[in-house]
Amino acid sequence: MSGPKPALGYPSRTAAVLALRADDVPTGEIARRLGIEPKTVAALEVSAARKHKRQDAGEGRAILIPDSALRGLRRAASRRGMTPHKLARVIVVTVADNDLIDAVLDDDAPSESRAPSRDDRDHEDKPVNLLAEMQQRGLR
Repeated sequence: MSGPKPALGYPSRTAAVLALRADDVPTGEIARRLGIEPKTVAALEVSAARKHKRQDAGEGRAILIPDSALRGLRRAASRRGMTPHKLARVIVVTVADNDLIDAVLDDDAPSESRAPSRDDRDHEDKPVNLLAEMQQRGLR
């Protein structure tokens, strides 16, 4: 078996297929751009999915992520050579492991020493400024 074949500026045909798929490019168009058969596009996707499942094996819980959120992650995931689902997992783990929940939500959640007030609940839709918080903490 040969090593990865760079394609379209990506380190491998698989990475190119995943990036183009994340941008909603149809199979036929992906095949045309890469100069391969549509069945090869499908085979590369299946192979990537199998590899992805092996890497993610272990304990955990499933969560449902709205399609709109996954669509919002496509471009960033593509730039990183991963799927939007994987990027979502990376974000959640990074936020949890680095104690960034309050920074991401920026919701003025009450400290553990007091019960939530009406003011606390009024901030549920406050926008998130993760980038600024990460820069303040020296994480970016």
